[in-house]
Amino acid sequence: MARRSLLFSPGDRPELMRKAPATGADVVCFDLEDAVAPGRKDEARDAVRRVLADVDFDPDAEVCVRLTATAPAADLDALVGSAPADVGGSVDADPPLRLDAIMLPKVEAADRVERAAALCADRGLDLAVFALVETAGGVLSAPAIASADATSALVFGAEDLAADIGATRTDEGTEVLYAREHVVLAASAAGVDALDTVYTDFSDTEGLREETAFALTLGYDGKLAIHPSQVGPINEAFTPDAEEIDWASRVLGARDEARRADRGVFSVDGEMIDAPLIAQAERIVERAAAAGMDPR
Repeated sequence: MARRSLLFSPGDRPELMRKAPATGADVVCFDLEDAVAPGRKDEARDAVRRVLADVDFDPDAEVCVRLTATAPAADLDALVGSAPADVGGSVDADPPLRLDAIMLPKVEAADRVERAAALCADRGLDLAVFALVETAGGVLSAPAIASADATSALVFGAEDLAADIGATRTDEGTEVLYAREHVVLAASAAGVDALDTVYTDFSDTEGLREETAFALTLGYDGKLAIHPSQVGPINEAFTPDAEEIDWASRVLGARDEARRADRGVFSVDGEMIDAPLIAQAERIVERAAAAGMDPR
């Protein structure tokens, strides 16, 4: 399952939520937290439920809801409870929801993930959990959060982290680099996906491309998007090109041949191939397959 791009859509904008899958995002996340004003939370919960319960809403993308930090139980109750009737029509009492995951904001401990998973289970929901690490406490607890049974992805939030620690955001991002690397290391050690922070200037496509390319070099599996125009460049960056796939396929083919011949050392294009390069080739093939490409 590819998670190259995760696109946020405001939970109180049903027209945007319905359009989100058409952007090509691997994950669409309907936001009940930052994107919704405090006085519109109930309206947003109802709007999200209506979209998720609509039988015509069945995208290929993974569908996620970002719960509020303060009232996740109320969010879930609103989603799985009865939906009010539309004017001039009716809605089934408990229609099934097209929902695959939840995102938790400001996670600072593993038990927060487990409590959220328990809340879901109590309501008959079996959902993946995206744990958003965006505070100093969350970064320091990232290994434990990533290792929680319900955690499926660790998400890095640079903007809230900078505010939490009093850092000044810069174009270079050196003020959050340690945390950014720490989060991806924690995710890798736990065997879960790592999703990189948002790029806030959605009009700066070149800047987005550069930052996404850097996130890829750090080891991230995908990146957050706050505007539909960001999805394409993000997907492109996290999708191996034909040359990379060709190299990876030849490395793995040579590896298999060496194994059959009981040889521990082999080369490709005059380069000696060792375990790190094999692992790199495997990641390229896995990323290509997740993106729906034929890596052979």
